[in-house]
Amino acid sequence: MKPARRPSNPLFSSGPCAKRPGWSLDALDGALLGRSHRSKPGKAKLKEVIDLTRAVLAIPGDYRIGIVPASDTGAVEMALWNLLGPRGVDMMAWESFGKEWVTDVTKQLRLSDVRTIQAPYGELPDLSQADFSRDVVFTWNGTTSGVRVPDGDWIPADREGLSICDATSAAFAMDIPWSKIDVATWSWQKVLGGEAAHGMLVLSPRAVARLESFQPDRPLPKIFRLTSGGKLIEGIFVGDTINTPSMLCVEDAIDGLRWSLSVGGLTQLIRRSEQNLRIVSEWVAASAWAGFLGDDPATRSCTSICLRFTDPEVTALTLEAQADFAKKLAALLEKEEAAFDAGSYRDAPPGLRLWGGATVENEDMEAVLPWLDWAFTTVKAETFGR
Repeated sequence: MKPARRPSNPLFSSGPCAKRPGWSLDALDGALLGRSHRSKPGKAKLKEVIDLTRAVLAIPGDYRIGIVPASDTGAVEMALWNLLGPRGVDMMAWESFGKEWVTDVTKQLRLSDVRTIQAPYGELPDLSQADFSRDVVFTWNGTTSGVRVPDGDWIPADREGLSICDATSAAFAMDIPWSKIDVATWSWQKVLGGEAAHGMLVLSPRAVARLESFQPDRPLPKIFRLTSGGKLIEGIFVGDTINTPSMLCVEDAIDGLRWSLSVGGLTQLIRRSEQNLRIVSEWVAASAWAGFLGDDPATRSCTSICLRFTDPEVTALTLEAQADFAKKLAALLEKEEAAFDAGSYRDAPPGLRLWGGATVENEDMEAVLPWLDWAFTTVKAETFGR
């Protein structure tokens, strides 16, 4: 029997993610349309994004915060192309995007001294293997694997190299210890449900010192350049963006950040997301067919909550058949308007993925889980002819 109640907001995509509760187009009424982003009010809007970001995330005052092109991908690429080279590099990868950064460093930048430390989906590599006399590149949270680093204790305070962190599905939902991070990146489209195509780049004083002392021997396109004449381009970090941003997206980012403060700031954003994980954890503990892709409770993501099949009849299917089963399951949830975009990432093991970030109401997470049970039972009956 179908559940009686649907989620009020059935949007569980892992990017672009659900807008904040109560959002409407009215939130964009203050957008600076038809004006230059380099005008005084345009720069003021961009600087407001930077200032609110610092306030919500408690980023230290001597860290630079910039708005950059091409979402989190652009921000990560800017960091890799500008900063890597003076030291050996340790690349930590346990999901799709981390593996992409490995490819970029080894095949595009073609650095000679690169160690790759990997783990399969659902697991973390041995973090103690990271050598911080070198630069270390890692994702805080694996968006496609549902696994995150438990904390920053594995990063030494007296490191010689830089810690470069892709934090795109962690920022605003997890506690990031800024003293352990030299570079952090994310996109507006994740935890606060902003619009895509814009990225954020945070640099510690150590990262700035690297930028100003290291001249890469490779050409850098204008859209990547963070220095001029051996000095940091400070304008990028006060709202003078490299390229033209969408002022509609800027207004939406401001709205999400103001909402964050209105609900209690970072502490409450983390609480909302962690509660979504607890709700799913209680359901998984009683489920006969679903488990977490990540077995270790200490490293499970509270944003990209990834589920795998545990039903023996389903797991006995070939991987191709399991993937087909998962697609049918996600399609049925969408048809019923119970959950949109709940399928696992295309390269990940077959299963489901529910976004549990701060804009997803706990009540909606509770409401969607009976629909997962109903959809699984329905698709299994169709698959096995009963």
